[in-house]
Amino acid sequence: MTALAALVRRDVKIALRVGGGALIGVLFFLTVVVLMPFALGPDLALLTRLGPAILWLGALLASLLTLDRLFMADHEDGSLDLIVMGRVPLELACAAKALAHWLAAGLPLVIATPALGLLLNLDATSTSAIGLTLLVGTPALTFTGMIGAALAVTLHRGGLLLAVLVLPLSIPVLIFGVAASEAAIGGFSFGAPFTILCALSLISFVIGPFAAAASLRHGLD
Repeated sequence: MTALAALVRRDVKIALRVGGGALIGVLFFLTVVVLMPFALGPDLALLTRLGPAILWLGALLASLLTLDRLFMADHEDGSLDLIVMGRVPLELACAAKALAHWLAAGLPLVIATPALGLLLNLDATSTSAIGLTLLVGTPALTFTGMIGAALAVTLHRGGLLLAVLVLPLSIPVLIFGVAASEAAIGGFSFGAPFTILCALSLISFVIGPFAAAASLRHGLD
C-alpha cells in the first residue's frame, strides 16, 4: 500500500507540473464550454436544454486529450519497465496510475462544473446534479481509457489508435451521464440512469486494470 500511495503521489505531482497534461484538459474543457454559447446564439432556453450534453461532451474530450500521457511518459523514461517488473502487482499499479490521472485531470473538471454551468444558463440545482453525475461517471472514462492508453503506448502513432479505441467504450458513459443530468433538471426519474452510470464506473474499476495490465505485459515483452 505504501508503494501504491507513493505511485499515486508521484503521478499527481508530474501531472500538475507545467506541461504535465492536467492543466491542458481543464483549459480545453473551459474552452469548449465558453465557445458553445457563441456558437448556439443568445437562445437561453436552448442553452439550458443542451447544457448537460455540452458539459459531458467537454469532459469526455478533455479526458481523452490527456489519456495518452497515462503510460507514455513512463515508457519514454524507462520507469514503466520497472513498474511492470516490480513487486507490486501490475493490476494494482495500473489502478493507482488511473486514480492519479483522475485526481489530477478528472476531479478539476467536476470542481469547475458549477462555475461553467452559469455560462449555459443552468441554475445551482442543475449544475449540482450535473456535477454529481460527472463525479460518478468520469472515473469510468479514465479506467476505460486506460485500456486504450496501454494498447497504444508501445505503438507508433498510438494517439490516433487511442481515440479510435476509447471513444466507442466511452459512449455508454456519455449516454447515461447526459440522461441522468437531464432527468435531474427536468424533474424526471433520476435514479435509473444514475444507477446504471454508477454500475458502469464499478465495472470499469474491475475490468480496466486487468485489461491494461495484460496489454502492457504483451506489448512490452
